[in-house]
Amino acid sequence: MIPELSKKSVADVSLLGKRVLLRVDFNVPLGPGREILDDTRISAHLPTINYILSKGAKLIVASHLDRPKGKVVPEMSLAPVAKRLDEMLEAKVSFVDDCVGPKVASAVASLGEGEILLLENIRFKPSETENSPELAKQLAMLCDVYVDDAFSSAHRAHASVVGVAKFVPESVQGFLMEKDVFNLGKLLKSPIQPFIVILGGAKVKDKIGLINHLVGKVDTMAIGGGMCFTFLKAKGLGIGDSLLDEEHLAAVANLLDEAESMGTRIVLPVDIVVAEDVSAEASARVVSADKIPDGQKGLDIGPQTTNLFVSAIERAATVFWNGPMGVFEKPAFAKGTMAVAKALAGASASATTVVGGGETVSAVRAAGVADRITHISTGGGASLEFLAGKTLPGIAALDDI
Repeated sequence: MIPELSKKSVADVSLLGKRVLLRVDFNVPLGPGREILDDTRISAHLPTINYILSKGAKLIVASHLDRPKGKVVPEMSLAPVAKRLDEMLEAKVSFVDDCVGPKVASAVASLGEGEILLLENIRFKPSETENSPELAKQLAMLCDVYVDDAFSSAHRAHASVVGVAKFVPESVQGFLMEKDVFNLGKLLKSPIQPFIVILGGAKVKDKIGLINHLVGKVDTMAIGGGMCFTFLKAKGLGIGDSLLDEEHLAAVANLLDEAESMGTRIVLPVDIVVAEDVSAEASARVVSADKIPDGQKGLDIGPQTTNLFVSAIERAATVFWNGPMGVFEKPAFAKGTMAVAKALAGASASATTVVGGGETVSAVRAAGVADRITHISTGGGASLEFLAGKTLPGIAALDDI
């Protein structure tokens, strides 16, 4: 049994008349006028929020927004989120410009059943990322039940994620957390074969643990994005001026040998879209993966590679995708990523398809196929660590069933 799959849910505890502290991820993108550009992350928590309110609880909501690094940064205030949340719910939503202290305690005391109080950005407190017991105790004093619904922060040992759970009588997971853990847990516990993993993005170091853990468990790993060039280099190919993670080159070479011996097929690009840099879209061209010229950077997988990856997806029964295939924000370097997104959507009719990671989720939405993916994970780093077999501190802190 995966330990994370045996945690209590918000549906397992009594909430009537209780003060509930709900940790969410309202880290939404804001425009120049501090308007919310995309409220998907808010919407994702509504099932948990509505359930808690329907049970007659007094709801206190905590979240981070961006990375203020322990300082009060007005541009990173959650005030616009409070306004949007108020528009999305029938319940009364109040906002307080602090996370703990007398002002917050007073606001909590005046909360009625079925009402919401959104606290200010928890990362305005430097002690949040330090997992300060003092901040954790102050947060715990606000509530009778702690509910963690922020899977995306579950790999962070922060005060509002881990510390608070030690000082509250009941600490449980919300429905969004539960959904993520269940769907990702199935990939580790009982994936239907063939199980195909598609990996992209820039950083090898973020994926090395995942690859190590899944080698021997998956049928095929298809590797694109900026990270593929470290793999190509490890096979002795020239990569021009493409991205290279020299520090992990030896580890990648070992992985290639290990995968072959353990029956996992690693598919690398056979052709690459190159240009002098990202801004040189007009000069983009396709070259063989073993003939990337000096002075050129690989910025997307080529059409032959795209066909290889799509073919792998089409024969899969289970697919996990994390990381774009190229700089998909630029049309000249987006074709590989868009093709993979559409292939996953097409495969969902007969396969389980799971997408994780902020950029990958953005790509799926840009391709217009988000509603055709089996599960879109809310956590990028958290999903990678979970699938790498690591214990996530934010989940470990919760009560067992």
